[in-house]
Amino acid sequence: MRQFHPRIMDRWIVGNWKMNGSAADISAYAEELRNADAKSWTRPGARMAVCPPFPYLTAVRQALQGLPVRLGAQNVHPAAHGAFTGEVSAGMLKELGAELCIVGHSERRTLFHETDAFIGEKGRAVAAAGIRPILCVGETLAQREAGRQLEVVQAQLEGALAGWDGAARAALLIAYEPVWAIGTGRTATAAQAQEMHAAIRAWLAAQWGSAASRSVPLLYGGSVTAQNAAALFAELDVNGALVGGASLKAGSFLGIFQHA
Repeated sequence: MRQFHPRIMDRWIVGNWKMNGSAADISAYAEELRNADAKSWTRPGARMAVCPPFPYLTAVRQALQGLPVRLGAQNVHPAAHGAFTGEVSAGMLKELGAELCIVGHSERRTLFHETDAFIGEKGRAVAAAGIRPILCVGETLAQREAGRQLEVVQAQLEGALAGWDGAARAALLIAYEPVWAIGTGRTATAAQAQEMHAAIRAWLAAQWGSAASRSVPLLYGGSVTAQNAAALFAELDVNGALVGGASLKAGSFLGIFQHA
């Protein structure tokens, strides 16, 4: 039987579309969701969200209006305004209706050289704007094979969450995404996911106290599908998923959500 920590009320299934999608795709996606059996949405305590590319935030919000799907963003700049060509502020995301924002995704870390400190700035800016930050952490295959996965993730947590106040902490979601499982078809076993999630929660408890640690939903990300979701969500500290490729099709995304 699925167990939950008593203080964790919400289970989040969040789709990260990355640099994918089109206006036609959005219309078809919304239509498929609207035509789905109402039982697809009856998951008490479970919440669904999608994070499309910046240009489609408004289109997705309008297309999904009336559906229990929240809007999220994939990135943000920590400054409120300024000479940052091509960037988007948390205030802008808030005006567009975003309720969540991903920060610290491994692709941002590796391709755009974002540091833990910069990621932490983003998260605090998002929380200050009334948006829930989803902080991504995770190790590479080489780091796991060297037995350093816990050390690496703890360092990412320490670097990104330094200086967070109570309000920012209360808004936080954390997504554990082993880099070796993102888009590769490889998935951490349920036991591996639980081991890391339990370590993250223990770190949060040591830093912020046990009550605060139990209020932070911990999501797993890395080739999540409807086929492996049930086993992952059966673990005590796996409180949802950050879904990549499988979130691009409404049917497969709903299939994951139904296990929440």
